[in-house]
This record gives sequence, structure tokens and C-alpha cells, in this order.
Amino acid sequence: MKHKRAIPNRSFRVADQIQRDVAVLIRDLKDPRIGMVTINAVEVTPDYAHAKVFFSVLIGDAEECATALNEAAGYLRNGLFKRLQIHTVPTLHFHFDRTTERAADLSALINRANADRAKDADEPPLPAAKDD
Repeated sequence: MKHKRAIPNRSFRVADQIQRDVAVLIRDLKDPRIGMVTINAVEVTPDYAHAKVFFSVLIGDAEECATALNEAAGYLRNGLFKRLQIHTVPTLHFHFDRTTERAADLSALINRANADRAKDADEPPLPAAKDD
């Protein structure tokens, strides 16, 4: 029996499609713990058995949202079965993605540093100490 060659970039395309479909399916969830969620990325295992779904939250508590999404993972996976034309639909595992949070913190730090530098530039220099 000849082994079927893998289709190049297939897992990236599957992950991308899962990302789009999960984003649509989440809108139908009625759970109040799920706020305004953005699906940032999806990583699929080589055997398509599992998918890590990274999300961020604009409004709502990240921990509560992660719990609610993981509780709804079976329902969402069922929705993917109907949308995806693949043999194995992965089990979904939701993870809060702190990337946007960190980016906002870094941006705030940079702005603060620039403001401090501008303030320092406006102050007159301290008189130099005289050497006797």
C-alpha cells in the first residue's frame, strides 16, 4: 500500500478555515460569560485531532470567557462538522491570548517614556558643579 503524500500547507488552510468558522459560530452562543471575542489564531495538530484556538476579549472577563468557550467546545465542534469538508474535525481547546494585552501595555510604557523624555527636554539643565 502506498502512503498518500500530504498536501502542502493543508494544515494552515484547515486552521485558517477553522478560525473563520469558529468566529461565526461563537456569535450564536447565548452564554453571558462570552463577551466580545476575537479569534486570533488556530494551531492544528498534524493528525487534526486537536486545535488550539487563541482568542482575545474586548469586553468581558478572560477567565470566565475561556471557561465558557471550553464548555461550548463540543457544540462548536459539532457546528464545524457541518461546515468543514474534512474527515477529522479537531477537538477545540480555547486559550486566552495575551498578545494584544501585552502590546497595549508596551505601547503605554513607550508613550510614558516618550512623555518623560519630552518633559526632561523642557526643563533647564542643572547648573554644573564647580571644581575648586
